[in-house]
Amino acid sequence: MNFKSGKLLRAGIMTLIGALISIFSPSIREAASEGRDRYLFTSFRGNGEDGLHLALSTDGLRWTALNEDRSYLKPTVGKGQLMRDPCLVEGPDGNFHLVWTTAWSDQTIGYASSRNLVDWSEQRAFPVMSHEPGARNAWAPELFYDADKREWLIFWATTIPGKFAETDQSGGNGLNHRIYYATTRDFKSLSPTELFFDPGFNVIDATILASGSRFFMVFKDERQIPVKKNLRLAVAERARGPYQQVSAPFTGDWVEGPSALRIGAEWVVYFDRYREHQYGAVRSKDFKEWADISSQLSFPKDHRHGSVLRISKTLAEKLGSK
Repeated sequence: MNFKSGKLLRAGIMTLIGALISIFSPSIREAASEGRDRYLFTSFRGNGEDGLHLALSTDGLRWTALNEDRSYLKPTVGKGQLMRDPCLVEGPDGNFHLVWTTAWSDQTIGYASSRNLVDWSEQRAFPVMSHEPGARNAWAPELFYDADKREWLIFWATTIPGKFAETDQSGGNGLNHRIYYATTRDFKSLSPTELFFDPGFNVIDATILASGSRFFMVFKDERQIPVKKNLRLAVAERARGPYQQVSAPFTGDWVEGPSALRIGAEWVVYFDRYREHQYGAVRSKDFKEWADISSQLSFPKDHRHGSVLRISKTLAEKLGSK
């Protein structure tokens, strides 16, 4: 074998190895992409009066406030004109979609979109619970893109007094939530609101993640009498559910606002330890065994109840220059 043919053979072998890695080891592919990507966390400050705050990380552990911790988007819609619980998701077309809680007591949720997270569309208030005059709230809306249906799920927590009378005394202030949802393809018109998730008890702060062929809903058990206030999960074969097999708690009590991110071969679930004014997180490879990594986290001061996602290094650099 001459030098040239040997060189070609080695190149062919390396190409084959690369192809095998790309086929058989998605965790290796993802780990490689993490060197190019960054992680972004949304949050709010105080009561949500000044709007959307963003923090950036290269490892999912240490987070730095962007824009000198000033708001990127001030709320203008809803009865309270607040922006609590901001949930940000990038769509398949590259547009970013944001939903949020507009008031402590309101039947609407806020919505806006952006291509670059700096320039935003006109804000809209979706009256998702206006068909239920007695509905007390529409809290912590979240988004999930259902690729099979090519549509968006928008879901949130609402209390309708007397709707689930058997558990009316399980929460504080007479609140007894279940998760409701609507769908949309264009964020202009929404399907009629329907009940999404009822585990048989008071529940808020649901988020959905896809892993393999299954969908996992992480949510807060909101029962206060007796105290639960912890995170659990349920499983479905489709994004729309039904979500079943409710797990035992995998966090301590008095936590809320879960948001999940896959880093390498593990899922990290972040949550707001709102009584301690701190953020925490657990990680797992199989959604059964969980390790607490809260001591490894560092967040901007007063970081509150947001959502986490992966963005490109290019976009991160543009945001960091603002």
